[in-house]
Order: sequence, then structure tokens, then C-alpha cells
Amino acid sequence: MSDKELITLFEDHLKAIKRYSLETAKAYIHDLMDFHQFLDREDLGDFLQVSSRISKFYVAECSSRFSSKSVARKISTLRSFYHFLIEEELVETHPFLEVRLPKHQKHLPKFIYPEDIEKLFESIDIHEDKGQRDFTILELLYATGMRVGELVQIKLKDIDFDKRLIKVHGKGSKERFIPIGERLREVLKDYLLSARPNILKKNDHSMLLINMQGKPLTTRGVRYILNDIIHRAGTLYDLTPHTLRHTFASHLLSSGADLRSVQEMLGHSHISSTQIYTEISKEDLKKRYLDAHPRAVKKNEN
Repeated sequence: MSDKELITLFEDHLKAIKRYSLETAKAYIHDLMDFHQFLDREDLGDFLQVSSRISKFYVAECSSRFSSKSVARKISTLRSFYHFLIEEELVETHPFLEVRLPKHQKHLPKFIYPEDIEKLFESIDIHEDKGQRDFTILELLYATGMRVGELVQIKLKDIDFDKRLIKVHGKGSKERFIPIGERLREVLKDYLLSARPNILKKNDHSMLLINMQGKPLTTRGVRYILNDIIHRAGTLYDLTPHTLRHTFASHLLSSGADLRSVQEMLGHSHISSTQIYTEISKEDLKKRYLDAHPRAVKKNEN
């Protein structure tokens, strides 16, 4: 079986069996193609001929080109790939099993302070249909912490105003429910009653968020809208959907929310993925102490 056929087989496995999203499967295949090109470039044979010596050679070569985080991701991909090949009885040994993952320094996720979030909202003109749509997107991301891929998949039927819940379709086709606060509830109602019908025009579909042509909004479109909000707000930091997700989690924990509840709302499979936000909440607490306490900072002596 050729490398090309093996890649196609593995891609089908990721989508059909693992039920990974298209974006996740695409990332796996991208890493696999990089390894394939390496084997071809160095004349080391095909996937089925890879030894532990070749795997270590590849990791060393990757370490000179990529960050430790990227190298770790590539190794993880190849471990999954060769586990798959073993299960399919296409190889007998796993060449990447003993390869060590490179250590990398953990950085705290970037987040935005509440006062800066308010500046973003204030920069949007909600008297226009576009502004009302943009305001709704910002409110949804900040108030729910959902991923941008989850945001653009929301349909009208996913919103339950009576129970005040939004059904979110997460990674691996996992569904979860996120509470709707009073402010978000009113923002959604206003958007659905006025802005969305005006923007929708003659289009007919059930997606909640739409572009100015009335068609379903894409993840790329959301990022463009957030960049536009940043430009109008005149702020210097980057604003991404994931920044708002980090901000949602850190603000909840800083206000005393339960870690397990935040984990459930974020859709994290493991509590360890959520625990990093406790470090952010500590940084937030430290900043507020230094800003507010009269004796927190030593005064300059004249």
C-alpha cells in the first residue's frame, strides 16, 4: 500500500471513527504530509519502512525548524498514525513510541480585563444592522466561551429562551449546553427581531449568524469582524475568538465560579485543560490588589 493510500485511509479513520472535525483532521494530515516529504527528501523509504532511528532523525530535524510545541504536536500525530497502522496490522512495531516529547515552557493564555471588554462593546454602533450583528457575536463569544467553530454552527433551534440555554455542537460531535445570561438573552432577542431579518433578505436558512449578504457566517468572517471591532475601539492588543474564550473562563474563576462548572461550559474533556485559568485568575487578583490597595506599591521618595 502506498503512502498516499495510507494517508487517505488514516484521514477516513479520523473523520468516521474518531469523529474529529474537518479542521482537526486537516491538521493531522498536514503533519503526516510533512513527515512524508521528509522521508522522500532524505530517501528513507515509505511509512511502512520507518524505524526508531529514522523517527529520532526526523524529530531532530523538526527541532531545528519548529517550536517545541509544534514538534510535540507532530510527534503526537505520528504516534496516533502508527497506532492506527498497528491496529490495521500493516506494521508490527511502533517507531515513535520511545521518542521523547520536547519540553516547552507553558505560557498563560492571553485575556482581556473587564474594563477593556466594555470598551469593545462601546465601540460598536448598535443602531445599525451590522453593528447589532457584530455586538451579538462579541456578546456570544464573551458570555459563553464557545469556540469560533462552535459559534458559526449555532442554529435557531439551538437556542432555548425559556430554559435560557444554548446547545453547542463541540469537538467530536459532543453536545453541551451553556447558560444564557439576562444580557445575552436580550441581545439575542433584539438581533433576531430586527437585524437578522433585515440582513437575511431573500435567503432562507436556519443559521443564527449571517454575513451582510445574508449567508451563513464563516469562522474567517468572525475573525474579520473582531479585527474590525479592535480597529474601531482603537486598542493595541489582538482580539481573537480564543482570546474571548480565555477571558470568559478567567473572569468566571476570578469571580468565584466552580472549576468543574467552567470545565463543562468550555467543553474540556479533562480538568487539567481548565486548571490553567486558575493561574490567570491569580494574575488578575494580583493586578487588582496592586491597583487598588493604597500601600501595595512603594511611593517614590523625593
